[in-house]
Amino acid sequence: MATEHELMEFDVLFAGGGPANLAGAIRLMQLAKAKNINLEVGLIEKGAEIGAHALSGAILNPAALLELIPDFAERGCPIEAAVRGDEFYFLTRNKAFRLPFIPKPIHNTGFYIISLSKFTKWLAGIAEELGVNIFPGFAGTEVLYASDRKTIVGVRTGDKGLEKDGTPKSNFEPGMDLMAKITIFGEGARGSLMKDIAEKLPVFAGKLPQVFETGVKEVIQLPEDNYFRQSQGNDIHIFGYPLGLNIPGGGFIYEMKDNMAAVGFLTALSYRDPQLDIYEEFVRFKQHPFVAKILSGGKVAVQGARTVSTGGYFTIPKLAVDGAMFVGGATAMQNVPGLKGIHVSMKSGMLAAEAAVKAFEQNDFSQKSLDVYPRLFEQSWLKTEIYEGRNFSQALSKNALLKFVYLGAQYVTQGKGIRDQMWHEADYKSLKPVKAACCENRKPDVFYDDVLYVDRLTGVYLSKTMHREDQPSHIIIADRTICENECYKTYRNPCTRFCPGKVYEIETDEKTSEPRLKLNPSNCLHCKTCDIKDPYQNIRWTCPEGGEGPGYTLS
Repeated sequence: MATEHELMEFDVLFAGGGPANLAGAIRLMQLAKAKNINLEVGLIEKGAEIGAHALSGAILNPAALLELIPDFAERGCPIEAAVRGDEFYFLTRNKAFRLPFIPKPIHNTGFYIISLSKFTKWLAGIAEELGVNIFPGFAGTEVLYASDRKTIVGVRTGDKGLEKDGTPKSNFEPGMDLMAKITIFGEGARGSLMKDIAEKLPVFAGKLPQVFETGVKEVIQLPEDNYFRQSQGNDIHIFGYPLGLNIPGGGFIYEMKDNMAAVGFLTALSYRDPQLDIYEEFVRFKQHPFVAKILSGGKVAVQGARTVSTGGYFTIPKLAVDGAMFVGGATAMQNVPGLKGIHVSMKSGMLAAEAAVKAFEQNDFSQKSLDVYPRLFEQSWLKTEIYEGRNFSQALSKNALLKFVYLGAQYVTQGKGIRDQMWHEADYKSLKPVKAACCENRKPDVFYDDVLYVDRLTGVYLSKTMHREDQPSHIIIADRTICENECYKTYRNPCTRFCPGKVYEIETDEKTSEPRLKLNPSNCLHCKTCDIKDPYQNIRWTCPEGGEGPGYTLS
């Protein structure tokens, strides 16, 4: 018997509760009110509440916020601190060197340090005041199409109350069909709905593959007499050790309120060594003498992980199709050289809102009408900012000192560099077989004290991640024999090292002595690294029941 899904209709539906969609929803309601257009607007978010899945090392350039809410300070925008000075360091194994030259894109003095979780909650309150219907705990699991199979007409939310085998429990609730004239997708990096759309519509045709970095982030409670009490700078960026110069990535430390600090470390998923452990690299970074001194006496309050799309302008997909537009991190809207994405995500949502209003004025929701959005993008400061970093990620992926030749050329040519539209491969293609990888026998050189340095499972606990364990796994393995045979032999199962939540384990079968994959989906931090980096593309990340996953509040 087919499941019946209740219908709910909107004029505009936003899928995802991050800064891009929230800014878009606010802008849409502002414009609609000014033009006396009545719109029914909905926004769904898979987290239990707005902000529960918002994790970022957050420096906020207020450019978009000033356009959207000029009186943001008077309206109680949750600012942790104003950036009063930038510090930029290069680490060797035991030493730190402060660089006298700070690249222009990471000059942040005068910008704001924020908690993205608190910030999105604040934006959601303003959106609701304007009449946006916000539905936290609703995970979009399927894109709905018209009979032509190319026009998007809405989103189906996931069923709730299923047994592990997928059969309904006594408390089963079928998902809802949320129909809309325009659906705006803003799920963040590697959105599952966006991935499904790309399999049906040629939105990435002719584009470079999107590439990503995985960041592990913590909020650390520091003692009252901490580094920031004596330092002029409260915005610290660090590169070098432990990744070295061949793998893009690095760390940051930002001052927050109440003697807290946001600390994070990002690793580009273009790395080649299958033995590299993303979580251990984060701990090595924290245990470097320079970083350890800054964090001395601290205690981890919150931990989490997420991926960031860093491919830049040439990886941005088609921004509009019949019935839908795409915004924010899902489209690689990121100022990659500036290490900032919140303001550009917000601006993309605001431009999509302008296009939506024009579509309602014309009563035309086709791609031809919605193409106002990409035209507005090309004419805005948003395009200018992203375009200048169009080759940055590709240059960073070069080995050793060669990267600085490319970066230097880009710095003086507004992003063009030695060669424009530099090629890069998808992250899942970069791993070398174990026998060819350096450091094959690498042993952990990190330690854990359950206070400042916590292990993976403690980190999952501190993220407040919750999943119902008797539901179907939202981590889909297409063929386990690939994991237990081919991947084990060739790469020694890198999923056990690139997952920061210990979702994947390899055990030895007692009867056959063969490797066996064990899944712990309840540990999942929703970072989606597995969906991106798995060399066989054998892992598919999907949404669990709505409301499940991390429960971030300070981050």
